Amino acid sequence: MDTPDRRHDQPGRNTLPPADPATPDPSDERPPTEAPAPTEAPAPTEAPTEAPAPDPAPADGEHPPPEPPAPASKAHPHPHSHPHPRRRTVRRALLAVLLAVLLPLLAAEAALRVNYTGDPAPGTRTRDRDALWLGHAWVDGRKTDKDVTSLAHRLKSTGIRDLYVHAGPLEHDGTLPKSDYPKARWLISAIHREAPGVRVQAWLGDKLASESPDGLRLERAATRAAVVASAGEILAAGFEGTHFDLEPLHSGDRDYLALLDDLRALTRAHHALLSVAAHQIDPLPAFHSFWGTTTGHPKWWSQAYFGQVARRVDQIAVMSYDTMQPLGSLYGGYVAQQTSLALEVTPDSTDLLMGLPFYHENRFGHWAHAETVPAAVRGVRLGLSRTDARRDRFGVALYVDFAATEADWAAYREDWAG
Repeated sequence: MDTPDRRHDQPGRNTLPPADPATPDPSDERPPTEAPAPTEAPAPTEAPTEAPAPDPAPADGEHPPPEPPAPASKAHPHPHSHPHPRRRTVRRALLAVLLAVLLPLLAAEAALRVNYTGDPAPGTRTRDRDALWLGHAWVDGRKTDKDVTSLAHRLKSTGIRDLYVHAGPLEHDGTLPKSDYPKARWLISAIHREAPGVRVQAWLGDKLASESPDGLRLERAATRAAVVASAGEILAAGFEGTHFDLEPLHSGDRDYLALLDDLRALTRAHHALLSVAAHQIDPLPAFHSFWGTTTGHPKWWSQAYFGQVARRVDQIAVMSYDTMQPLGSLYGGYVAQQTSLALEVTPDSTDLLMGLPFYHENRFGHWAHAETVPAAVRGVRLGLSRTDARRDRFGVALYVDFAATEADWAAYREDWAG
C-alpha cells in the first residue's frame, strides 16, 4: 500500500535489361549456300581456319534438337524479400521469448477465472477479527470527539476488532518524533469509551532503501535498534500494538526477520500485539524472481518467506490489492488464490487478514472497476472455503478509512459481516 503522508492522507530494383528476342544471335547464323567470289583474295598469312560443318539434317521422324536458351539476365533480389539469416534468427528468438512469457501468463489468467467460480461454503463470514486502517488525521488533532462517536457507530455493525492508526512515518534512521502523534492518548481513550473491545494499534511505516539509495536501511543494526526503540515509545503512549508496513520489502530479507524477532520480544514484554502488512505471494512459482529481473521490483514474496514472517507475528494482513488484474472476475480469482496460499503457511496461532480495497484510484497496477469490495470478499470466501473453512483466526482488513465510500461499507457488511 502507499503509506500516507503525515500531513495528507520497399526500395526500387537494380536489374540488368533483358535480352531483346527480336535481335538475332550471331551464334545462330549459317553460311550462305552460294557466296560471291571475291575479286581478289589476299594472300593468307596464316593457315586458313576450317569453317564449322553445318549441323546434319535430322532423319525422318526425328525432331531437331532444341536450341539452348539464351542466357537470362540476372536481376538483383529485393533487399527485404529474403531476410538475412541473422535477422531471421533474432526474430525467431524474440518470438520464442514472447511466447514463453505470454503463454504461462494467459494460462494463469484462465486459471484465475476458473478460481472465481463456485459457491462459498456456509459460514465463511466474519469471525469478528477484522481490521481497519485509519489515516493520520486521527492522531494529529484534526479529528474530534464527534468523529470518534461516528466511527464507533459505524463499527458496531461490523466484525472490526483492530484499528491500525497511522502514527508515522518513521524517519529513515528508524526514529519517530513524538510530535507526530500528539493526540494519541486522547484517541485511545475515546475509542475505548465509545467502542469497548476495539483495540488501537500504531501503524508505522517507511520507504526502504531496497530499490533506491533513499530510505530506511534494515541492514544497519543501529537502524533496527532505533525502530525497536520507537515501537517502545509508541507502546508507552498507550497503543495496544504496533502494525508495521515497510516497503518495498524483497522476499528473503533476513534483516527484516531479525527486526521482527526483536520487536516480538518487545511487544510480548508489554503484553501488546505485533502486526505487519505483508506483500502478496508468488502467483506462479518463483514469480518474484522473474519480475525482479525484468522490472527491478520483485513485488511478491515466496510462499515460504511469507510463512517465515507469519510465524513471527500475532497478525499478518495481506495487501491483496494493486494486483494488475483488469477484470473483477480475475481479481476475485486472484484473491481466492492468495487466500489459499496464505492459509497454507500461516500458523493457527497467527491472525491472517486479507486486505479489501476501500479506495478507487486508477493507475498502473490498480483498476478501480476491477478491484472492488464485492469481488475481493467473494474471492476471500472461496479461498477460505477450499482451504480451511473452519479456521477461526481469520479476517479481512479494510484499506483505508479516508477513501472509503458508503458502497464499500455496504458491500463489506452485506457480503462478509452480515
